[in-house]
Amino acid sequence: MAGETPSGGNSTRFIETSRGILSYGQLAPLLAERVLRVEQQVSEGTFARHRLGGDLVCELHLRIASDLMPDWAGRWRTAEVIVGEHCPPPPYQVALRMRDYGDDLEARLETAFELESEGLLESLAFAEGRLLSIHPFFDFNGRVTRLFLKEIIHRQGLPPVGLVPEGPEAVARYICALRAGDCGNWKPLVEVWKSRFEAGFGE
Repeated sequence: MAGETPSGGNSTRFIETSRGILSYGQLAPLLAERVLRVEQQVSEGTFARHRLGGDLVCELHLRIASDLMPDWAGRWRTAEVIVGEHCPPPPYQVALRMRDYGDDLEARLETAFELESEGLLESLAFAEGRLLSIHPFFDFNGRVTRLFLKEIIHRQGLPPVGLVPEGPEAVARYICALRAGDCGNWKPLVEVWKSRFEAGFGE
């Protein structure tokens, strides 16, 4: 599984920041402030002229982390990582994978409304699952992915949905869906998106 899971298990990890070495528990509220600010920018159409792809993903990462992690905010990771049972592509492949991701996502969204609703849901599942599977940054991939998804939802004129699973069963289902997406199977993540829209609430 790729990306950050919303399980809260990172609070005992530590990371070097411009404010010193902080635990994830200490860092979380600082990131939350910045994420909230970028969410507002999304709703205001700040990124409307950006192409949906790697450059925008980098911009979002930069906006939430530049003052806290100036050395690597908005930059593709330079080290190999393992996320759970998933091995994201090596760092030298990240730029190419992100370029292909942007091209593929653009093509999918251009035809999403010409297809059955399942086509749109699969496009959203791809947008989420492939980005997390590439795991392009050293950290905060989950936060950036959710911001990127909010931008897609805003552009497509879709209703806001909750993107963070709540409760152990929902988290387990989400993790399994991401693992399937790592292998190119989007059906479980499509079902997650169906549930999100059916719930009818904003995050």
